[in-house]
Amino acid sequence: MSELPRPLGGGGGAGLGAWLRAPIEALGARVAAGGARLRDAVIYVGGLVLLYFKAVKRLGLAPLGGQHRIRASSLVSQCVRVGVRSIPIVIVVQTFVGVILALALARPLDEYGARERIADVVAMAMLREMGALFSAVILSGFAGASIAAELGTMVEGEEIKAMRAHALDPIRFLVVPRIVATAVMMLGLTVLANIVGVMGGYATSVVFLGISSSTYIDLTRAAVTLTDFYTGLIKAVVFGTLIAGLACYEGLNVRGGAEGVGRATTTTVVKCIVALIATDCVFAIIFFKLRIW
Repeated sequence: MSELPRPLGGGGGAGLGAWLRAPIEALGARVAAGGARLRDAVIYVGGLVLLYFKAVKRLGLAPLGGQHRIRASSLVSQCVRVGVRSIPIVIVVQTFVGVILALALARPLDEYGARERIADVVAMAMLREMGALFSAVILSGFAGASIAAELGTMVEGEEIKAMRAHALDPIRFLVVPRIVATAVMMLGLTVLANIVGVMGGYATSVVFLGISSSTYIDLTRAAVTLTDFYTGLIKAVVFGTLIAGLACYEGLNVRGGAEGVGRATTTTVVKCIVALIATDCVFAIIFFKLRIW
């Protein structure tokens, strides 16, 4: 059989086609990967919003009692687990934050002859930002990871399936108490964080920076308003709800045995921290536009 005639150019056209096809295929692969990530992100956000919707619905029906009742014992146990056990580490960390703020501000304010204004900055920073945000970051590692691991273990042990088989709602029994407890305890932890943070700045200023106690207290009182206090508490509730919701969602969607539980625990902490900072940024923009700050 005779050979087929070759294309003119000795196959150069085929080489040119391959050269053009490679970058196009690479670009297509990147677009497809980006589309898959976007789809996964939309699915994740949608699932999280649906979980919140279900939790709010159960919480709204709770006052009716009966099969809608949320057990007080479950709420109390979660409050102790999430909030009370976090108190020592919150005190230690927020005291250090107050000390660091005072020392970091001393030299810059000295240039303007206003070292005593450390009191103003420490108080406003703690009440507006540091108290709620740092406490939430601590809680995301302390409680968020624990919630995700616990629920993930229950999923892998098929305890969630057993609850549904017995007509027990996992959202009402497991998710709602954790979200409510975390939001409530974030309030208390934020108030505590504000106090110890300001006290850390006070002690540092009085002992090491030569600011009189009466001056520091008077300037703090003059600088702080109820608006500063309330904005921090609003953030605290939102942060607590965000931490518990993310942790519950990650825990309830665990797959892959013990490895999946560990992965969900790590993912919970990372996503919580990113979500907290992003949410705090949104709050800062809103408060700035509303001239609250």
